[in-house]
Amino acid sequence: MLKALRFITLVLAALSMTMESAHLLELPQKMQYDSAMYTAVNGSLYRYFAIVGGTYQLLSIVAAVVLAFVVRRRGQATFRWTIAGAACLVAAFVIWLAVVAPVNSDVSGALAANPDSVPALWMQLRGRWEYGHVAGFVVQLMGLCALVMSMLVETPDITQGRME
Repeated sequence: MLKALRFITLVLAALSMTMESAHLLELPQKMQYDSAMYTAVNGSLYRYFAIVGGTYQLLSIVAAVVLAFVVRRRGQATFRWTIAGAACLVAAFVIWLAVVAPVNSDVSGALAANPDSVPALWMQLRGRWEYGHVAGFVVQLMGLCALVMSMLVETPDITQGRME
């Protein structure tokens, strides 16, 4: 069961990171877009990111917390790395809630109230939105690395015919 839980946790954490990774890779080009192009891209390209990416992100947090509970007696190093990984995944979600989600809400409200104001609003808020995703990516990457380390500290070293 532990191997399956570790596998599921790693896959979910990696999938969750794909959304933020996409934002990071697009950043240099998108920061050069004018307001019309930026609005067109952001208004159409990310429709399923919140649904699919949000599901990945929440499930990765749940899986990491469950994994931390399961490994709590497997040694301090394993437990600490797992807790660190889970904490980073939670922190990445908090970053999204605090930095990115308010921009999404503001744009959604403007779209409903006055669609013509959306391009200017996007230009005003795009730095917060884009760099919020960058921060989320960095913290999610740290979380994934910590989860991998939680497994590596239990992996025996069989170099030179001995286990360490």
